[in-house]
Amino acid sequence: MFRNFDFLSILYNIPAVLICITVHEFSHGYVAYHFGDPTAKQAGRLSLNPLRHIDIMGFICLILFRFGWAKPVPVSYGYLRNPKKEMALIAAAGPISNVILSFVFILLSAVILTFAPASAAVNMICNFLFITAIISTGLAVFNLIPIPPLDGSKIITPLLSGKAQAFLINNGQVIQIILIVLLLFGYLSTPIGILRNFVLKGVIYIVIFVLRLFGIDASYLFGIA
Repeated sequence: MFRNFDFLSILYNIPAVLICITVHEFSHGYVAYHFGDPTAKQAGRLSLNPLRHIDIMGFICLILFRFGWAKPVPVSYGYLRNPKKEMALIAAAGPISNVILSFVFILLSAVILTFAPASAAVNMICNFLFITAIISTGLAVFNLIPIPPLDGSKIITPLLSGKAQAFLINNGQVIQIILIVLLLFGYLSTPIGILRNFVLKGVIYIVIFVLRLFGIDASYLFGIA
């Protein structure tokens, strides 16, 4: 697990993780505010300050495993006009924002590598952008797992029966502990990694398509013919 984990990895991963969780949590709060819920704003969570969103354990897991979480953004159902639908959209906003962030950073790295003169600084910048994209995609995929308190559970809750909802609510803490144990021992790394790479590959193909619209062929940068 720590074979390739060195000081350079830490230098890349820490700011990358901070960017990813900040975008993720800000998006939750922004969409909630859009639906009329000021709770996140009043709690200081409608912010791009990473310190307002960090959960220590989730932050460590993101650095070590590239899958983790931040402090949940508070949402008050009473402010929502259509709580079930709008809560699902608020939950989905985090993972969607992370995929968008991956797209933007991969696009930036492709443009930089295409037009900037080759140098060590350029390579470092592009490595950072791509590592951030990988972590951001992993964060999106991990949070779509339909287990409390992850976003996926809030997205599917309106589709579940009353008994299933009650089970998740009553056993949420136990399920969360099991999830953390599975993550720490690496049992989830392979399946989540496969899904992350699948999504990441899709994002790369979209980046290549967008650049081709502007007459730029960046497929060779990703080893794609």
